[in-house]
Amino acid sequence: MKLAFLTTHPIQYQVPVFRHLAATAGVEFQTLFCTIPTAKQQGAEFGVDFEWDIPLLDGYQYHVLNNVSKTPGLMHFTGCDTPGVYDYLKEHRFNAVAINGWVVKSCVQTARACKRLGIPCIVRGEANNLRKRAWWKRLIHRRFMKLFDAYCPIGKSSEAFYRELGIGSERLFLAPYCIENDRIAAISPRDLDSIVNARDRFGLDRDAVCFLFCGKLIAKKQPLGLLRAVKEAISVGGKFQVLVVGDGELRSECEHYVDSHRLPVKFAGFLNQSEIGQAYSASDAMVLPSDNGETWGLVVNEAFAAGIPALVSDQVGCHVDLIDPDRTGWVHPFGDWDRLAVQMTQASADRDRLTTFGENARRLIQSYRPIDAAEGILRAANFAILSKTKK
Repeated sequence: MKLAFLTTHPIQYQVPVFRHLAATAGVEFQTLFCTIPTAKQQGAEFGVDFEWDIPLLDGYQYHVLNNVSKTPGLMHFTGCDTPGVYDYLKEHRFNAVAINGWVVKSCVQTARACKRLGIPCIVRGEANNLRKRAWWKRLIHRRFMKLFDAYCPIGKSSEAFYRELGIGSERLFLAPYCIENDRIAAISPRDLDSIVNARDRFGLDRDAVCFLFCGKLIAKKQPLGLLRAVKEAISVGGKFQVLVVGDGELRSECEHYVDSHRLPVKFAGFLNQSEIGQAYSASDAMVLPSDNGETWGLVVNEAFAAGIPALVSDQVGCHVDLIDPDRTGWVHPFGDWDRLAVQMTQASADRDRLTTFGENARRLIQSYRPIDAAEGILRAANFAILSKTKK
């Protein structure tokens, strides 16, 4: 099989999947990137310009398409515009092409090129059924889905999205959203010395329970809502601290809120991949109160791989798959900061339970691996090729 996978740019969570595809016997694999971003483009919404400090271009073949966008970028639809993808696909005669969703113009261009060339086409996107959509958007989705021969949901809510569009189970192939579990576990040790050293680095109390918020400080992540929950919990006797990792447009407002209410919150700023493990070592649980713009929430995967449970809103895409209230974490109604405050207070009062939930979480996340995603994509590709052949 000669297989291509189109995506916007090198993404740390996707690259391990590419490496497994490239290492599969009988598969000639190539990634098609729309662009290699500058540090400024990479840092959009992060609040800082940066480049990832782990290798993202090793272990697989790739080609960078010519991006002709007048406003190149990763965060808007027209930021990746690669009309030359048609000629590239025609020249290289791929047996199947997988596309990472429809977030930029290049994804649509590639799907249409595959249709014109008769190349079996697969989609693996982040969309789920947790977000309410206008009728006309659902109509567009139904029409767009006709460009694909097979679909790779990333979890249960993602699968429900496709089913609600009338796509049958025979064309759905789970390719779970995943991270490098072993790498995160290795850089996030939970022995006493590592925990103490990590807490000292961030200026945290060595003994108090620590909740971790890890993400961009932007509206959809709801960092200010989290701080309101912290304020409420502390006012009624909650005893814990919070470590905020990340940067973004709301950082100044968040810091002002913390200072005004004298909350036990520390801001670590942006941490690159080689440093993020220390934040997990320092923490007892993850908190992710995002709105439905959080189509999955891979920081929850990271938290689980590091051996800590999570508290998330019911609009975070992964909650159906990963959060078991009796085993791995807590779910609160989105925007219900009083409920989140109660959950944080109760969780921080039972450290043994946090430890047990963390161990359960570490075991659960072993079913969400890059090799599992790669195998799902290959199953979809084989089905799509066979379906085209029969036609």
